[in-house]
Amino acid sequence: MLLRDKVVVVSGIGPGLGRALAVRSAHAGADVVLAARTESRLTAVAKEIAELGRRAVVVPTDINDDAAAQRLVESTLDAFGRVDAVVNNAFAMPPMTDLVDVDLDAVRAAFETNVLAALRLSRLFVPSLEKTRGSVVMINSAVLRHSRRLFGPYKMAKSSLLALAQSLATEIGPRGIRVNSVAPGYIWADNLKFYFAYLAKERGVTPEEVYAETAATIDLRKLPEPDEIADAAVFLASDMARAITGQCLDVNGGEYHV
Repeated sequence: MLLRDKVVVVSGIGPGLGRALAVRSAHAGADVVLAARTESRLTAVAKEIAELGRRAVVVPTDINDDAAAQRLVESTLDAFGRVDAVVNNAFAMPPMTDLVDVDLDAVRAAFETNVLAALRLSRLFVPSLEKTRGSVVMINSAVLRHSRRLFGPYKMAKSSLLALAQSLATEIGPRGIRVNSVAPGYIWADNLKFYFAYLAKERGVTPEEVYAETAATIDLRKLPEPDEIADAAVFLASDMARAITGQCLDVNGGEYHV
């Protein structure tokens, strides 16, 4: 119960990591504010949280919109009167192409969601987080750790998000607010399962063989699952991490060492 009676706001609620972040926060004792554009997803996750005996508030939100982000803050305070942690999970995938070819407007659009929206939401919650000596958790990516072809636009966005988290930690640390990042590698959820099935079909092998080949490159020989990544975020949001700020915790099963 690391987050007993805390209030956690999670953006980017979806069927994979977003859901896990919200549900694992509830498992840890928190009430949760759910934010995403698709209300049906929010409602489904809210039901799961209610079944755990915690409260959930559904706030359909486009975090790229100033007014919508402000409404999220107001809805949180109206419902609970406080906020203890903000988890910025919403992201937009930029084009998977070489930097020499990528459309710059598409890169700008990805930056809006991946970086500027995280800044918008975080700073709107700062006055409330200061009252609770709360924290911000940015969901980053293992793309920070490599420079493979086609990943350049994504690495640009996530590197900027890391810089944002580190600089914000320095700025608001004196106000008692911590800012940290979690960098997942592979996430064994629906999207990756679909992709592995596609690769298997293309190669004439089984999805299990694709999984085994990929896992063989990871120290723990298994791909992290959403709950395992979410638990790292729960730790960083909790008082167990009260002396940790400005850090990036890699959750990749040992795929990369930093």
